[in-house]
Amino acid sequence: MSEPSRFDRGHTDDLMSFLAASPSPYHAVANAAERLEKAGFRQVAETDAWDGTSGGKYVLRGGAIVAWYVPEGAEAHTPFRVVGAHTDSPNLRVKPLPDAGAHGWRQVAVEIYGGPLLNSWLDRDLGLAGRLTLRDGSTRLVNVGRPLLRVPQLAIHLDRSVSAEGLKLDKQRHLQPIWGLGDDVREGDLIAFLEEEEGLAAGEVTGWDLMVHSVEPPAYLGRDQELVAGPRMDNLLSVHAGVAALTAVSAGSDLGCIPVLAAFDHEENGSQSDTGADGPLLGSVLERSVFARGGSYEDRARAFAGTVCLSSDTGHAVHPNYAERHDPTHHPRVNGGPILKVNVNNRYATDGSGRAVFAAACERADVPFQSFVSNNSMPCGTTIGPITAARHGIKTVDIGVAILSMHSARELCGADDPHLLANALVAFLEG
Repeated sequence: MSEPSRFDRGHTDDLMSFLAASPSPYHAVANAAERLEKAGFRQVAETDAWDGTSGGKYVLRGGAIVAWYVPEGAEAHTPFRVVGAHTDSPNLRVKPLPDAGAHGWRQVAVEIYGGPLLNSWLDRDLGLAGRLTLRDGSTRLVNVGRPLLRVPQLAIHLDRSVSAEGLKLDKQRHLQPIWGLGDDVREGDLIAFLEEEEGLAAGEVTGWDLMVHSVEPPAYLGRDQELVAGPRMDNLLSVHAGVAALTAVSAGSDLGCIPVLAAFDHEENGSQSDTGADGPLLGSVLERSVFARGGSYEDRARAFAGTVCLSSDTGHAVHPNYAERHDPTHHPRVNGGPILKVNVNNRYATDGSGRAVFAAACERADVPFQSFVSNNSMPCGTTIGPITAARHGIKTVDIGVAILSMHSARELCGADDPHLLANALVAFLEG
């Protein structure tokens, strides 16, 4: 088997470009698809019959993408190696009737998506991005990447208790961004603005999936630039690493498995959708790949029995100001390599045998790794890992990169951890 590709800080530079170009799940999968196309992958439609030819293929569905590479000579029962991730991040999303305002301010009505750190969205210059659906049923990506909206915080003179008692935000009343001035709320104003931005005729947009995003670009941070600050690291950092790893192994040979990237939408609100990990997308793609290569149900069962998934999602680095919130003996540090997530109550899917799979990949890639467990006194988060394991009956291991400020509009990671993760994923996908 060939030696794995070695990513370095150039990978982190590229991650920053990917984050900036992916303000919504729809942009993220479009950018992932573009990178896959450059590596020789081709898109297949779910409505078409699939063939069993070798090579790289991918399926796009909304804000989700599943890509796989079939090596020459792969048998119908050849197992898969899956990197799982998600494309969505907590944010503010535009309501069906978006035009609002009061007291001479024009505002956009938004709904809270997932579990964002609400205060992190205050007093930021915000753009607007997402997907427009046109009258003919086609879709178009839109990204107003300049300062357009702002959620202004109340001045301290009008809330003298904020420093002593903490900021209290009402999700309905306090998070509606302003985007102009005017005494009249004009129905259809925001969508008309976007139609003009995109050069579309008035009334051409009949549906939309829109969200706000910080327009501040990702940046290196620190005396020695050993940190990276940026948006949507949870979990586009893993999506980007998965794409890089999959394209790297597709250029090699002697693969003992079929490498797969599955990047789902809607992880932040439970994964229950046709593009979420709790939907049928991954199972359908894997099954159809088996059957397209002439396999039977028995081949499908054999392939799934030998399949392993690394569910890659960001995790918590030890916080220097809140160390007591972490387990006292498990303190993952940034730039210490990817973390292996464990929870005996199955909030993460990792068990001892799964740990061994990940440890072997890290050893082969010469990548250090760390272990993460939650403080027993605090509830543990979860990922697509347990969902993937239960829904498809495949061994799943939860891993990721340790970050600070998770679910903030702007998160923080180590500058070396993204390429360390990508190198470990290459070794894993090679089987």
